[in-house]
Amino acid sequence: MSQKNIKSIKASEIELKERVVAIKRVAKVVKGGRRFSFSAIVVVGNGNGVVGYGLGKANEVTDAITKGIDDAKKNLVKVPIKHHTLPHEVLGKYGGGFVLMKPASAGTGVIAGGAMRAVLESAGVKDVLAKSKGSSNPHNVVKATFDGLAKLRDAFTIAQTRGVSLTKVFNG
Repeated sequence: MSQKNIKSIKASEIELKERVVAIKRVAKVVKGGRRFSFSAIVVVGNGNGVVGYGLGKANEVTDAITKGIDDAKKNLVKVPIKHHTLPHEVLGKYGGGFVLMKPASAGTGVIAGGAMRAVLESAGVKDVLAKSKGSSNPHNVVKATFDGLAKLRDAFTIAQTRGVSLTKVFNG
């Protein structure tokens, strides 16, 4: 995930809702056979531009989810949202996972697949058109979605970077 415009946010200061994206049973082969444990991917967000994801592994499902929530709270990012949608079209990539996210007009809803939907809804995006290409592995889709969200920039940031006024950004 690119670290360009990401500031860390303190989880204790905001009210976060958690969503479990995927739970898998994983096995470790040992001398006596297989030892099973659980892996959980969890997304947390306040529904107002702050979102994070985490991975938890444990012998019990509830412990894995708890560890995932704790990990997600350590990896919170701020996402620029404009009128309940994204400021511009963006492509996110991680490993074999590619995601395309486009802003949509009001009333469209979140048109996105499983893992991507959880991330976008937790971030507070209400109208978006999204397509997951390549890997359908929830780990890669979530990380690719975060990569795309990290690339988003709002008009004010672009104006500051270029050293021009906001009207100049829109009028050329």
